[in-house]
Amino acid sequence: MVEFVRQPDGRYLHGFGGDTSNAAIAAARQGASVGYLTALGADPFGDSIMELWSRENVDASHIVRSEAAQTGVYFVDPDPDAHAFTYYRAGSAASQMEPKDLSAEAIQTAKVLHLSSITLAISEPMRRTVAEAIRIASDAGTAVSLDTNLRLKLWSLDEARSITLDAMRSAKITCTSIDDSEKLTGLSDPEAIAGYYHDLGPEIVLVTLGGDGAMLSVNGQTHTIPAAAATPVDSTGAGDSFGGSFLARWLETSDPVSATRYAAQVAAGTVSGLGAVDPIPRRADVLSRLAS
Repeated sequence: MVEFVRQPDGRYLHGFGGDTSNAAIAAARQGASVGYLTALGADPFGDSIMELWSRENVDASHIVRSEAAQTGVYFVDPDPDAHAFTYYRAGSAASQMEPKDLSAEAIQTAKVLHLSSITLAISEPMRRTVAEAIRIASDAGTAVSLDTNLRLKLWSLDEARSITLDAMRSAKITCTSIDDSEKLTGLSDPEAIAGYYHDLGPEIVLVTLGGDGAMLSVNGQTHTIPAAAATPVDSTGAGDSFGGSFLARWLETSDPVSATRYAAQVAAGTVSGLGAVDPIPRRADVLSRLAS
């Protein structure tokens, strides 16, 4: 989506957002080879997002452009702790994406297919598209990663719980926040939450804990990762950049513990600036922070 972030003087700064797009850009900035699948309107906003992905080295060659539907827009009131979003994306091109719009080859040749519960929430056509993408990935041996990203403005808690947890049965990796998971599982202990998700299927569970860092569980073996130093300004996109950078580093090193520490640095950089994309740190900066 196109993003407009309220500035201290009341004016809005133009940017870009969308949780899986944020994750894709975060992964690309860490050096991963990344492609993206969605639909955009054949409008100037859609053109600007295509230009963004081109600048960020995200392969957008399989993006669908719609003449009949617009590109989504959202507005952000910055907050260091909470999300304050106003969406204008009902009927957007992305919400009308169908299974036929997918590139099976792109999914089959990927190492990981990263998805979000927001994608599952925005429409029934997109829900069917996600289900087909998971089927293609599972048949091809492509690992599935799922971010719970719970947005109760988009659907009821009962619906979110049922559909998200069902999709999690096909995931190898899940990334969630403690707040999301307290609602989805009724549990408040991170290790208990990880156990709940492991029972559904994922081998790797990441539970972000805000200022307390994150907990990583690999088949039940847990690791607590402290939060990296930050000067929080805007929490928009922090979880997305955490998930995307974790995947990039994990694929590079095969070490989920060091990948989680790396992702914590990326998330700290993201919350220290305004907007979902602009503050995401790049690989050289992250490695420098880790070294120091």
